[in-house]
Amino acid sequence: MGRIYKGILGPVSGTVGVVTGGIWKTIPYLRSRPGKRKRTSTVDQIDQQLKFALVMGFVQTMVDVLQLTFKKYANKMSEVNAAFSYNYHNAITGTTPDYVIDYPNALVSRGELPNATAPAATVTSGTIHYTWTDNSGSGSALATDEAVLVAYCPELNATIFNSAAAARSAAAATLNVAAFTGKTVQTWIAFLSEDGSASSNSTFTGELTVS
Repeated sequence: MGRIYKGILGPVSGTVGVVTGGIWKTIPYLRSRPGKRKRTSTVDQIDQQLKFALVMGFVQTMVDVLQLTFKKYANKMSEVNAAFSYNYHNAITGTTPDYVIDYPNALVSRGELPNATAPAATVTSGTIHYTWTDNSGSGSALATDEAVLVAYCPELNATIFNSAAAARSAAAATLNVAAFTGKTVQTWIAFLSEDGSASSNSTFTGELTVS
């Protein structure tokens, strides 16, 4: 309940009808009381919420590797948020409400270090076999750079990775994904410098069914 002091021409304290009054820095004031707002999400807001949940669910499965592979882009934000931002803007396909991750365009690593040449992935007996052509000496690529192998299972919303699988010069490495047996996985390869200060953009190495 509000009060009117000194008659109807005096200052108002509190709410009287549709008017709210008070004193700010010794100055009496009046303002209309805001009406109740019905909050209903617009189509664009719903789309944003769907996309946000989709990408956040994806990147949260690989927090540990993203902390290594998105270091350069963690400017005033975490590495995971940097990965979220990139993939939110570049790796969503489909139409509302059936949005999905566009895996070939998704990045699980980002940077200026050269990736390997002609990377490929195959799977046998619960193990993904990655191969590539050693391109040590090309730009800033070094033989000691470490291969980062990533496999994401959409059905389980889970990721298995190895951030130091083999040196670039080895031209081959393996990733144990027996936990995903019978499931479809999306795969990527990237490289980190030996000291972890530089990373490459990841390369999508295909969809595989783990046998």
